[in-house]
Amino acid sequence: MIAYLCAPHALVLQKEASHRLRPKVSRPRTRYVIGRLHSQRAAAHPASTSPLMFRLSRYYSIASLVGISIVVVVLSWFYRQLAIETLLAHQTRSNVDLTRSYANAIWHRFDAFVSASGEWSAEDLRRRPEVASLHAATLAQMHGMNVVKVKVYNLSGTTVYSSEAGQIGEDKHDNPGFLSARAGKPASEIVFRDQFYAFEEVIADRNLIATYLPIHEHGNGPVKAVFEVYTDVTPLVAKMEATQTKIITGVVLALALLYLFLFLIVRRADQIITRQDRERQDNEQRIRHQAFHDSLTGLPNRNSFLEHISEAIDRSKRSGNPGALLFLDLDRFKLVNDSLGHDAGDQLLRITASRIQKCLRETDMAFRMSGDEFVVILESVDKGEHAALAAQRVMQEMAVPMSLSGCEVIVNVSIGITTFAGDSADVQALLKEADSAMYRAKQVGQNHYEFHTPDMNSAAHERLSMETDLQRALQNQEFVLHYQPKIDTATKAIVSVEALLRWNHPTRGLVLPNTFIPLLEDTGLINPVGEWVLLQAACQAQAWIDAGLEPIRMSVNISAKQFRSHILVETVRRTLGASQLESRYLELELTESMFIENAERSIQIMQELKCLGVSLSIDDFGSGYSSLAYLKQFPVDYLKIDRSFVTDLVSNKKDAAIAVAIAALAHSLDLKLVAEGVEDQAQVEFLEKQGCHELQGYLFGRPVSAEELEQVLRQADRGQEARRPVDTAA
Repeated sequence: MIAYLCAPHALVLQKEASHRLRPKVSRPRTRYVIGRLHSQRAAAHPASTSPLMFRLSRYYSIASLVGISIVVVVLSWFYRQLAIETLLAHQTRSNVDLTRSYANAIWHRFDAFVSASGEWSAEDLRRRPEVASLHAATLAQMHGMNVVKVKVYNLSGTTVYSSEAGQIGEDKHDNPGFLSARAGKPASEIVFRDQFYAFEEVIADRNLIATYLPIHEHGNGPVKAVFEVYTDVTPLVAKMEATQTKIITGVVLALALLYLFLFLIVRRADQIITRQDRERQDNEQRIRHQAFHDSLTGLPNRNSFLEHISEAIDRSKRSGNPGALLFLDLDRFKLVNDSLGHDAGDQLLRITASRIQKCLRETDMAFRMSGDEFVVILESVDKGEHAALAAQRVMQEMAVPMSLSGCEVIVNVSIGITTFAGDSADVQALLKEADSAMYRAKQVGQNHYEFHTPDMNSAAHERLSMETDLQRALQNQEFVLHYQPKIDTATKAIVSVEALLRWNHPTRGLVLPNTFIPLLEDTGLINPVGEWVLLQAACQAQAWIDAGLEPIRMSVNISAKQFRSHILVETVRRTLGASQLESRYLELELTESMFIENAERSIQIMQELKCLGVSLSIDDFGSGYSSLAYLKQFPVDYLKIDRSFVTDLVSNKKDAAIAVAIAALAHSLDLKLVAEGVEDQAQVEFLEKQGCHELQGYLFGRPVSAEELEQVLRQADRGQEARRPVDTAA
């Protein structure tokens, strides 16, 4: 009895087996579908094209699609390998059983033939009658089964029998499957054939499993031959591939849903990050814009100027073409700000910035430095002519009336000009030069431009030195008061004195007020110095009274800044209390320019002062912007004719006419009239005819110290030399 022994779990798979299978599963379209979906969303949401969102969303999509592809490929390969192994194992067991049945049925008849087959050639084997018998028995045995081919090998590897007659006699001694079966281990492989010769026909496009099985004698005896059977598993492979397609499709759909879910999360995160990034960029841009631009006018600011002027200097050095710097300052800007309000002042600055830019070339740049100060950089100017033309254009443009808070005003501009070349230009020096030239333009008369000259540097240093000295002057008690008398026109008696401020500089000597009063205004020292003047004058008036002299009015000039400080009334009240001077002996001289800024407020302040009992006079009347409409409402006591009309009173008919008009106005308003600057008798006679009440000038006395004036007052009280002019010029 022949026993057939097999090892069903010992499977030898050819490495190329899976590659020889015909692919039946089509490639998934997941990448195309998801990619198109992402493109549509990107088109629907333009914001997603920002760099940050582009990175996050697209990289996520790419990574997800690569991951899905890898999962699909790995899963497909793993499933196919597992399915093939399962199929091979199952079919090997079936073939083992089939071969055992086949061998038990017919092997005893052909054992001797197979054993002796090594002695014959291929031609001899084909002609052997045993081959025909073996073929007939095989056909009968395999009828109705899925076996399509059978081969028998002797131990030498010679094909003793094949259902395909042409293969009888072939040498397969080096075939791995044959070697494994001869060693007692079954081996199977799955292959694909475009054409295959089966028992009765030629079949096409088939998946086959070829199994090599050892034939043992008596169960555990030695291997007698090797049996190879080809089984058609095409339907099983098709079913396996269909199942694989379903599984992969399900996995792809699940992964696609997971991808879409996560993509929505990533997209939401993208939007948040993009918004935050945009806000950060906007903040950075806004901070940078604020750092280099003026928020009110939109012009570049000082920081931007320092950056651009350095570049302009470098370009000037490379090209050899000089440049120019224009320093612009609005005339009487504070008047607009105080009278019409800060909103009007802001509107004025915006209009000014727009008009300056309108006058410039494309290569020029305008900057707002601070307050009402602007700077313009001009490049490639020709010997200052272009700079002068630019300055003239700006002044002409600014001369056009503008509407501010419902009022039509004209605000002029003063301009300082300096030129530069790249080989010797210094930014700070240029600014100082242009500023000095601008300051000179204001001194000349405003609405003017000036080129910087070397003399301006010394003037600027002089101004700076004087400002520094002024800071210490009040503390060091360097200020003194001089007093100039006013006489009664009828009696020629001294009825009042005007306190005039002088600066007793330790090195410069006595400095007149027209030199340092503007500096006090600019530096803000005018308020504390003005309070000091008011207190000293009041105390001196009381001191003369305490010394037994006849009481006279003490006249004190009040600056515009003092008048607008909102503490003037309290300062006067405190001064009267500290000096013990009766209020009727204190006179405050106000200039009419104080009133035009805010006439209603000025009237209120003057009424409060009148409630204190002091006298009020309008100084330099007629030289400023006289408001006759408000004059009748002003609670003043005196009108003081400006010296500019008194000087040529006799020889100039226009000055005489103005003096006559002012006198008539004062009489009609029941105001006392005072004339200053009287220097000869002809002026006195003219003013007497006009009913002038008081006279002041060098004809009656120059400003002198308190001690000198006290002597004059004592002499007047004794009735001595009452009409002789006081002259201390010597």
